[in-house]
Amino acid sequence: MTETHETSNPAATPTPKRSRRALVVGAIAAPLAFGAIGLSLAQNGTSVMTPVAPTAISALKPSGSIAAKGDVAEIYGNKFVMQDGTGKALVETGRQGEGGTLVKGGEAVTVQGRFENGFLHALLITRADGSQVRVGPAGGPPAGTLDWARDRVGLGPTPDVPALTAGVAAAGYSDIRVVGRGPRHLEVAARGSDGRERQLHVGFDGQVREKRVF
Repeated sequence: MTETHETSNPAATPTPKRSRRALVVGAIAAPLAFGAIGLSLAQNGTSVMTPVAPTAISALKPSGSIAAKGDVAEIYGNKFVMQDGTGKALVETGRQGEGGTLVKGGEAVTVQGRFENGFLHALLITRADGSQVRVGPAGGPPAGTLDWARDRVGLGPTPDVPALTAGVAAAGYSDIRVVGRGPRHLEVAARGSDGRERQLHVGFDGQVREKRVF
């Protein structure tokens, strides 16, 4: 009887198939492994925000983008009380502020964000030394998506902010403040012709849509 020996053929061994999407995302994201290059390219994904001059705490009113300056009086988890010579405001910092470590008692800060229902919902905290803490998502495409990977390496769409805000003004809005950006749009706070605050969705194609009225 003749013995037969089976030999394994590596070429015939099935290999798991990766989706085309995963391959593309991996290929685009690969440059991020190269340290400074990846970091410099990633700057394209940071969100834009129009600086807003701080107002007295007693003058805070419903707005999509407003700022106040004061000292941290008390801290309660992801919330803290900020006070100036005119009054106090409760600042909400979301998930990023859980643990109460974003600010310190007695510290002077400027908080920019959305004010409604008696809360200042922070988007940006600026310390006395000028350093800034972005609170919440940085904007742009959701992390892990193909658009996100393109943004990280400078291949995503780059909004022409001056042109887009000029388009918002042409549509009849004033006091225009860019709050941040989404995958293919800017989040904008502006004042309508009736003087009331609006939150706008401004597409990179120039389309302006009202999301809410304060």
